[in-house]
Amino acid sequence: MIDISESAQAHFRKLIEREAVPGMGVRLAARDAGTVKADVRLEFAEPGDLHGDEWAIDCDGFTLWLDADSAPYLDGAQIDYATQATGGQLQIRAPKIKGEAPAESASLVERVRWLIEHEINPQLASHGGNVSLQEVTAEGVVVLRFGGGCHGCGMADVTLKQGIEKTLLEKVPGVTAVRDATDHDSGTAPYIARGSA
Repeated sequence: MIDISESAQAHFRKLIEREAVPGMGVRLAARDAGTVKADVRLEFAEPGDLHGDEWAIDCDGFTLWLDADSAPYLDGAQIDYATQATGGQLQIRAPKIKGEAPAESASLVERVRWLIEHEINPQLASHGGNVSLQEVTAEGVVVLRFGGGCHGCGMADVTLKQGIEKTLLEKVPGVTAVRDATDHDSGTAPYIARGSA
């Protein structure tokens, strides 16, 4: 399930021995799992800190406690400790932490939503914007609403046609077109004011 290298185990063991707390181990959890904001949380834990549903992984001289809800997202994770000239660095790789893209057999809505959440919105966030999925019609037309800095932005049409629509048509089979259902006149903080573009 989780591969923790000998050097990482030695690093943790040394830190735990320095604390000299009976039963202290390391707890690993995924935060915001399945989203683009997902991250790994690693902390020392005493027996009284545990919730009771953690998975116990026996390591050399200590126990790694895995948060039960995080287990599917941390399956296949690798923890390593590399010694460098300036000291050491702990490295955690968790390839499933942000979730896995839906299979081609998943519904069109699931596949569109995944791409919006994991690829399109992270790009729009650089301008303080986002899009939300309003609907996917039976004909494969994706209807979106712009929010944040994209709501009322003078470049929304360009973003829609040259960015979002192009991406969805290329990467989600079954999408036939993308439409904007946003009332851009009601935008209060556009990234670029309409008429300026």
